[in-house]
Amino acid sequence: MRFLFFAALCFVSFAHAWAQDPKQPKHEALNRREDLLLLDNGTAKIGINRAMGASITWLSWAAYPQNMINSVDPGRLIQQSYYAGRSLDRTAEGQSKSWSPWSWNPIQGGGIGSWARVNEFKRSDDQTLFSETVPKLWDMPDEEATALMRQWTSFEPGMPEVIVVRCEFLSQRAADDRWGPAHPSPQEIPACYFTRNFNRFKSYLGDAKWRDETQPPGPPWGRVIPPRKAMACFNKDGQGVAVFSPSATQPWNFGPHGGGENADPAAGPCVHMAPIDRVNMGPKSIYRYRYWMVVGTTEVISSRLDTLWERYAGEASELVDP
Repeated sequence: MRFLFFAALCFVSFAHAWAQDPKQPKHEALNRREDLLLLDNGTAKIGINRAMGASITWLSWAAYPQNMINSVDPGRLIQQSYYAGRSLDRTAEGQSKSWSPWSWNPIQGGGIGSWARVNEFKRSDDQTLFSETVPKLWDMPDEEATALMRQWTSFEPGMPEVIVVRCEFLSQRAADDRWGPAHPSPQEIPACYFTRNFNRFKSYLGDAKWRDETQPPGPPWGRVIPPRKAMACFNKDGQGVAVFSPSATQPWNFGPHGGGENADPAAGPCVHMAPIDRVNMGPKSIYRYRYWMVVGTTEVISSRLDTLWERYAGEASELVDP
């Protein structure tokens, strides 16, 4: 039964933004200059946003200078997202009926009705953005999770088209709380939402070979196992972004939501990708992993992914459970 429950959770739960909740906060000024911290090497530009939980809210490059990250609500963005414990019905306490029953699900961007609080938000050196976030529980209107999320964002040395992101999650739950002890739970490493025009999905096979992946608009999302732990989405002009997540151990979630070729980061339609790991996330667990994003054409992305595979294919996530 536990296996069936988590199989169902994997199938439907990574859909935080697919059904707009009327309580969802609207960000009137997406990526305001005073809230946005950017790295720009002349080839690619990456940014985190203090007003959105220090999630990644900006990604562009020389051949695609506009932002391609969907930021319409706290469930989108590129962000950390984790699951643990039993699924609870807390509607009597204000839990969203759209997300009930629900497990312990801290979200970097925020929860139903509010954005997450940021403790630290800085450029730690000329090449790294650092943040520490107090996440929100997704299913509640405004409930902070007893947890911290830390993130380091930079460029991969010698590869200007490649961003590397290091994530650290510290669970600080009480050992005897209502969600219970650790058991295998799916983790999005990371959750990615891009603009709807990047709707041509491909899995990378290595040596410049790709496999087309198709999926009708969801959720539920499609599920696929990319052989090289890398998947990309492209627009009609052949520009795209690949996510390489060597710690992924499960089929990835992917697919479009809504219709059309909308390029607006504030629009409802979007596309989604999420590499998945499965770990025993306990009340006091510390979880760490890295992932990479590569931008450009299939030729550029293929070359960079081959190099990343040579360097990091054996890398795995780290789980520490005191």
